[in-house]
Amino acid sequence: MLIGISPVVGPELLSVLYRMGHGDEIVLADIFFPGDTYGKRLIRCDGIGISDLLKGILPLISLDTYVDTPITMMAAANDDQLEPSIEQSYHQTIRHYWPDTPAANHIERYEFYTRAKQAFAVVMTGEMAKYANIILRKGVPDPRTLKSNQNS
Repeated sequence: MLIGISPVVGPELLSVLYRMGHGDEIVLADIFFPGDTYGKRLIRCDGIGISDLLKGILPLISLDTYVDTPITMMAAANDDQLEPSIEQSYHQTIRHYWPDTPAANHIERYEFYTRAKQAFAVVMTGEMAKYANIILRKGVPDPRTLKSNQNS
């Protein structure tokens, strides 16, 4: 086990996060998401909720500050409802690590699938909430932050 890295971030996910470049996207998908269909790199994190994964991932990467929002979520289809507590939980965690991050962009389900096909990786989770899928767009870390972390 590595010190300072959450145990929910296993070796395969850690490798993917390391290999992603700025502008690359990673999908954290709920248990219902067709990951085998849409993911070119599929990582299994069965039994782990997306909120816990966000807490493990966000200290390790920066989010893209060169786009309107580096966070995208799937919009509810037809008469379905989004569970507001899910998005609130995500935003609370995101803002803890990256306080200036704007609210998530919501896109229609098939547009989300298209984005997932183009994503660097899809992470299949144990998240049971409907429409809990989220896309994170990786950014470039501030060099001053990197230097201060290296000197600590």
